[in-house]
Amino acid sequence: MIFSKRKAKIGVAFGGGGARGFAHLGAIKAFEQFGIKFDFISGTSAGSLVGAFYANGYNYKQLYEIAKNIKIKDIRKNVLPFTTSKLDGLADVIKSNLGDIKIEDCKIPFAPVAVDLKSTKEVCFRKGNLISAVTGSCAVPGIFQPVEYNDMILADGGLQNTIPADIPRYFGCDYVVAVDVNKSRTYGTDSTKFLDVLTCSIRILMKSNAIRGYVNGDVVIGPETKRFKSTRTDGLEDMIEEGYKATIDAMPKILELFRKKPRKKIKELPKDIVFVT
Repeated sequence: MIFSKRKAKIGVAFGGGGARGFAHLGAIKAFEQFGIKFDFISGTSAGSLVGAFYANGYNYKQLYEIAKNIKIKDIRKNVLPFTTSKLDGLADVIKSNLGDIKIEDCKIPFAPVAVDLKSTKEVCFRKGNLISAVTGSCAVPGIFQPVEYNDMILADGGLQNTIPADIPRYFGCDYVVAVDVNKSRTYGTDSTKFLDVLTCSIRILMKSNAIRGYVNGDVVIGPETKRFKSTRTDGLEDMIEEGYKATIDAMPKILELFRKKPRKKIKELPKDIVFVT
């Protein structure tokens, strides 16, 4: 196959999207079907969770077995209004399957992305405690409590970089496949009510944070997930199917990346991102 002799390095970036992140499993199913292996994996929020397992050798079937048993109540234990929940449940899911491992020990190079509320900067982890980095990346403000780790207060990486397709480039990848499981984030509203205006404004801000993913992704996979809730696991099978179909549709372009020659690498890391290396 073309993959055995390739010289270019290919990375994959899994974007955030809450429960819509189940669509990432469909993408992985399609990657496996075509024998695709990536050289680097990055992820934000739900994408960092999926990426952590994928970087440790978990295949589609293994991921599916975990996903079908996950309930929102197991992850978000406190559902009282105006209160946030700890991420102990999510930490338990990771630890019970992967153990309390370090990021640098992943089988495939992996970088979860979070935001440090102290410095307000994006943080890209290439080493350190996997559970702390991933739960920090998943700590959506207003829903989950931020994660304190190494003198940082970590929150959802989507505050700065929803689809971290630029990250694999900083670590030597020539081309990047990005998976956006929340492409409907930009829908508007006809209402002038306070809450409707506020949530619409947040969606607009999220759009700007996703642009980097589209700029840096050589192929962007965008499953149709608008009909699903980011806060509910209903429709697991359908979300996986949408991720699979969108990836199969993009497969000719993805395969073409594996035929390309290496290109000029980025030599310097940007100073506006904190790299934990």
